[in-house]
Amino acid sequence: MANFDPHDPEASPTPRRSPQTGGSEAAASPLKTTETKRPRRPLKKSNYQVRALVGSFKAETGPEVGSGEVPVPKTNWPVFIISSALIIAMALYAGLGRESAANTLANVTAWIGTNLGWFYVLTATIAVVFVLYIAFSNVGDIRLGPDHSRPKFNTFSWASMLFAAGIGVDLMFFAVAEPVTMYVAPPVGEGETMEAAKEAVVWAMFHYGITGWALYALMGMAFGYFAYRLNMPLAIRSALYPLIGKRVHGPVGDAVDIAAMLGTVFGVTASLGIGVVQLSYGFHLIFGFEQGLGLQSALIIIAVVIATLSAVSGVDKGIRFLSELNVYLAIALMIYIVVFGKTAYLFDAITTNVGDYISKFPSWTMETFAFADDQASTGEWMQAWTLFFWAWWIAWATFVGLFLARISRGRTLRQFIFGVLTFPFLFILMWMSFFGNTALDMVRSGEYPDFAEAAVNTPEQGFYDMLAEFPASGVVIFLTTFIGLLLYITSADSGALVMSNFTSKITDSRQDGPRWMRIFWSVTVGALTLALLQIDGIATVQSATVVMGLPFAVVIYLVMFSLWKSLRLESVQREARQTALHGAISGRTELAPENGDRWKSRLDRVNSYPTKQEMDSYLRETATFALEKVAVQMRARGYDAVLLTSELPDVELPQLDLQVTLEHERKFRYQLFPITAESPDFTPGDDDEYYRLEVYDLTGSLGYDVYGYSENQLINNVLDLYERHLAFLYMQQTQPGDSDVSDGAEPEPTWQEDS
Repeated sequence: MANFDPHDPEASPTPRRSPQTGGSEAAASPLKTTETKRPRRPLKKSNYQVRALVGSFKAETGPEVGSGEVPVPKTNWPVFIISSALIIAMALYAGLGRESAANTLANVTAWIGTNLGWFYVLTATIAVVFVLYIAFSNVGDIRLGPDHSRPKFNTFSWASMLFAAGIGVDLMFFAVAEPVTMYVAPPVGEGETMEAAKEAVVWAMFHYGITGWALYALMGMAFGYFAYRLNMPLAIRSALYPLIGKRVHGPVGDAVDIAAMLGTVFGVTASLGIGVVQLSYGFHLIFGFEQGLGLQSALIIIAVVIATLSAVSGVDKGIRFLSELNVYLAIALMIYIVVFGKTAYLFDAITTNVGDYISKFPSWTMETFAFADDQASTGEWMQAWTLFFWAWWIAWATFVGLFLARISRGRTLRQFIFGVLTFPFLFILMWMSFFGNTALDMVRSGEYPDFAEAAVNTPEQGFYDMLAEFPASGVVIFLTTFIGLLLYITSADSGALVMSNFTSKITDSRQDGPRWMRIFWSVTVGALTLALLQIDGIATVQSATVVMGLPFAVVIYLVMFSLWKSLRLESVQREARQTALHGAISGRTELAPENGDRWKSRLDRVNSYPTKQEMDSYLRETATFALEKVAVQMRARGYDAVLLTSELPDVELPQLDLQVTLEHERKFRYQLFPITAESPDFTPGDDDEYYRLEVYDLTGSLGYDVYGYSENQLINNVLDLYERHLAFLYMQQTQPGDSDVSDGAEPEPTWQEDS
């Protein structure tokens, strides 16, 4: 940590202001001002506008504080132009030079699989260990937002969007195709054995399991922490600020965003490519349409239109509704399979699958088949399965992580991590087990001789061929195709929303990219999906994903280092609270003996439930002058202190915000913020609510009410917290870098999002 010095002669001090003039310039000594008896007069209302009572302040966020309107962000033209140019060029290359594109992708994928397969495996494993460590450590109770924030969505809606955003229609594709393929041709050992049958579904669970969701959790908590707790833009460059500093605003930050865009586009394309092949076969069965490029093109166009409408409507409307509907229908389909299938067998199988997954997960996580007898065969298997899935998860991690952060404000890191790792995976576990074991039973029974070959060679048919053997198969196939279409749409719409954010200059965590950009990316991804399918179908899409996932795997390591550094500062700050407590207590021991009746005043204070008028009077006649005294005295000692005030439109009361800038270190903040609360039943009067005056710092409410404090008590409370802040800065000196990792982000003025 750089040694901070508020007396630095190179710092240009802010002109001192006289409290009596409400922030106007004055040449009088601030020390003399504090000794002058001031009249307790109401301060003039300011029409919600931020103004300085002490110090200077330039409002840069608009004339009104607490406005519900969120401005549309500007386009980040370098990122948008370069990303779109590269993606469009790749789409044209794939569409016009099919053979050349196919050979190039195949060769690059083979090289990566041979030489860098271990890197994908190691990266995925480290991500799992990292997020679990965060969840179980003492930083797990840090919130994705201020300390007083609470989740916006209920658990079911949140879990539904977790699942729908993180998984696409490919879940249907692989639920049957992978278990059957693993049974017929496992990575090692003989196929079509009992051991192969036991491991077949477990492999599918493994590839869709905790490892991938840990990558989502890593990126999600990084986005959410920096955006909602440190008030930085909801962008990947914000997560890298602790490592590269101001360079995130230049070409380095643009390069990271472009890498994220490429990985995201191809990750989404992989899911949509697999999905459209799956859906085209469903439409073929239902309506008799001929399979081919024409049908796939029509499906892509329809899905793009619906996804665009959903993305334009926003999270609270379209995406939330489709996600919940998606989950309801998927649960109904699983119940149908269990009820009309071999119920007892399916529950026996899922019990065995869960046990095998738990026992095999540690070894499979680091498995590279280095000692396999047939290296060529296992190498091809790794490229087609594990490496593809890990690269796919990595490519999706940024896009899904940003979306998960967007819907998870107010949750603790522990809640977020365990929610991401458990809710979707429990659903996937049941889905893979019920459908996969049903397919395995059909293969092993010998009653369906052509089913295994069809599921392996034309995997998009496997799911539908299995359903065709159940009662009312026509209705079920129609429902399944509709679910697949919803999964396709929820992946496409959330992808378009996030990609528009990547290519915009996000300055407010509540902002989403402009609507025209969401439309553009919906169309672009659809065109790229169609172009890649023309080359060699699913194999080409998988190869492109493996290639594009590699450079962004490096970014994942940077994000882990950056997040760890920031969370370490949070731990130091907590230690400082305990250290500074001794000073706060000792400061009271030198006071003159208290009046014997002082305790009665304290009793009155703790049992007070003020009205709006009483709170307004206290803020204007007591609290304002207490904070003015502190601010003036700090400025007299060379500190860059400013006292701001504004009227809060929701409660129609003023708030007071004392801020002290300490060079490059984290600024000190003491904010008195009035909030409404429900009146207890035992309070006198008929009012349903009363007002609390809580203390806020940079990370939200400290949870206690200071209404009724005397001026001296308020001043002592400010100094207690200021001393705690200085203790944090001292203790942080052992850590590399400055204590401020927010890129100088302005503090939240009204906490409207969480109030």
